[in-house]
Amino acid sequence: MTKNIFIASAEPYTGKSVIAFGMINMLLAKTQKVGYFKPIIAQEDPNQRDQHVEAMLNYFSLPVKYEDAFAFTRQDMLHNASSDNTGDILNTIISKYKKLEENYDFTVIEGSDFLGEGIAFEFESNALMAKNLAAPVLIVVSGKNKTASQLFKTAINIYRNFLLRDVQVLGVIANMVNPDEADRIKQALTNQLPAELLIAVIPIESGLQSPTMKEITAALNAEVLFGADLMDNQVDNFVTGAMMLPNFLRHIKDNLLIVTPGDRGDIIIGSLQANLSVNYPKIAGIVLTAGSLPDEPMIKLIEGLQTIIPIISVQKGTFETTTAIGAIHSKITIDNKKKIELAIDMFEKYVDSKALDDKIVTFNYQGITPHMFQYQLVKWAKRQKKHIVLPEGNDERILKAVEKLIAQDIVSITLLGDAQEIGASIKRLGLNLDLGAIHIHNPALSANYGDYVETLYELRKNKNVNMEMARDMMTDVSYYGTMMVYKGHADGMVSGAVHTTQHTIRPALQFVKTKPGVSVVSSIFFMCLPERVAIFGDCAVNPNPTAQQLAEIAISSAESSARFGIEPRVAMLSYSSGTSGEGEDVERVREATAIVKAKHPELKIEGPIQYDAAVDPLVGRQKLPDSEVAGKASVLIFPDLNTGNNTYKAVQRETGALAIGPMLQGLNKPINDLSRGCTVDDIFNTVVITAIQCQEI
Repeated sequence: MTKNIFIASAEPYTGKSVIAFGMINMLLAKTQKVGYFKPIIAQEDPNQRDQHVEAMLNYFSLPVKYEDAFAFTRQDMLHNASSDNTGDILNTIISKYKKLEENYDFTVIEGSDFLGEGIAFEFESNALMAKNLAAPVLIVVSGKNKTASQLFKTAINIYRNFLLRDVQVLGVIANMVNPDEADRIKQALTNQLPAELLIAVIPIESGLQSPTMKEITAALNAEVLFGADLMDNQVDNFVTGAMMLPNFLRHIKDNLLIVTPGDRGDIIIGSLQANLSVNYPKIAGIVLTAGSLPDEPMIKLIEGLQTIIPIISVQKGTFETTTAIGAIHSKITIDNKKKIELAIDMFEKYVDSKALDDKIVTFNYQGITPHMFQYQLVKWAKRQKKHIVLPEGNDERILKAVEKLIAQDIVSITLLGDAQEIGASIKRLGLNLDLGAIHIHNPALSANYGDYVETLYELRKNKNVNMEMARDMMTDVSYYGTMMVYKGHADGMVSGAVHTTQHTIRPALQFVKTKPGVSVVSSIFFMCLPERVAIFGDCAVNPNPTAQQLAEIAISSAESSARFGIEPRVAMLSYSSGTSGEGEDVERVREATAIVKAKHPELKIEGPIQYDAAVDPLVGRQKLPDSEVAGKASVLIFPDLNTGNNTYKAVQRETGALAIGPMLQGLNKPINDLSRGCTVDDIFNTVVITAIQCQEI
């Protein structure tokens, strides 16, 4: 079951607020803990709150603080986007949403409004937000001023554009549709869109489209002369009072707004009299243009009437005023509860709530995006704060990563090295890193040095290690750091920014050893591809694994995948798919696959399979049509180190993917290796996943 839904459009003024009000009202009938989040608001004045957000929170008395209900204003979003800060934008949105999500059973997320510049960017942003918040999309399209054919094409195109971006769609709602076309449009959408989608068509309703006199007054920056207590009058039509009175009276319709210069006393008096007459429809109000006001006798006459319609005055001319009125789009605000109730009624009448509820209950979001994955990693690491030792304490990248780790209070850190040298480096780099917030050990001068030497000697004396050798080995930061983990003085270790992989993991293999039932230490990379996260193994440790070792690598990788929130669908890679190829290497992969199936029949695994068939749905269906893994593999096991290492680096460089790792699997305690070309972010991420591994011990 999904815990959220993203209401999205791809054009302005679709009336998606009607859907948002209806959704929240529907959900509150089932649970009290409903949240609301609008990542980007159209707030223009920084001193005023967004009226739509306030209406949502206040009408339903949602316990969401206003500042928690959004992440950015539209102007902030466009400014940050022009600075190429898309990653930071998404991280902020995910962080704010996740904090909100934790407190609610279900959250309604409303996309942006597509107003003004940046509309193309806005669609991409909505697709990215929905995907990174793991929210299925409910698409809303407008039928206003569209033919049935135009509406149908718009709906299909928006749906396909979301699919092209791997965004999962729950349903399509056509709003503000010509009532005469409603049935035909619903049938056409039902016939052309997938059967699993919810389809709804809501006819246009003047009560939701028409602005009030209050909205018109605000939009025109007008002065209220009369009828201030009737500003909720609804305006369905407007006319310019520039003709002779008898002809003007023929143009009066229900809820009419009359626009006329203030010196047209005949039009003003005629309008007031028509409003009193049972033979004419109700008049909503009068706008007096060009800054001209009625003469004093006229004002005296109006003031003496028992029933006065709203009369407002503007400085602009008649033509400019009518143009501005025509451009007004009514909003649903908290001071118009009648309009909110009408919106809810329209939703309940035309959207099948039971069908929508069933789809929500049965919907499971597939996949995890890189930004979502990285957010989850940090969140998981913080659940139980762990102590990580970093042997290469003098490396600048290590120190910069430690600054970030300590600032976010993710882990406790011990650096190995000379305290004065490390302090000088921190000062030289201008880092905001308090030496009192970390531990620094110089191995040879440490109070634990003698105990560690004795322990190493006892562990390795049967391997021809004498006491002198143990003393020498324990001055090595890799041995010292590993011994800290072995003795429980640290929970895990991350090294390799300066040292080789062999130098980093040799001490772990010598005395930390492998877990019971595991004979091979292997590694995986979390490959944060543009649209998803995949696991690659083994790309760092085993040059030519046997079939038994490949099977162990696959099992360990599947376990790691599940532990980190990625559903394991394992592809045992080879140059052949299925039964099409022969050869020693193919047979080894085939045998390894059989071993895994025998040990873990519940695991989704396919092998041998080629890389394209494993990750491309079209190729996967062509080559292995009955496979649960082909085309959607999440765990890719390479047949040897040469293939794995080159592939992960090629994918990383060609796609710009972030490769987190390698993370070592199979050891009794977490020891992880870095590449000597690692970045600050690589170190940060590796420490985070090491901390998560420590929580499993």
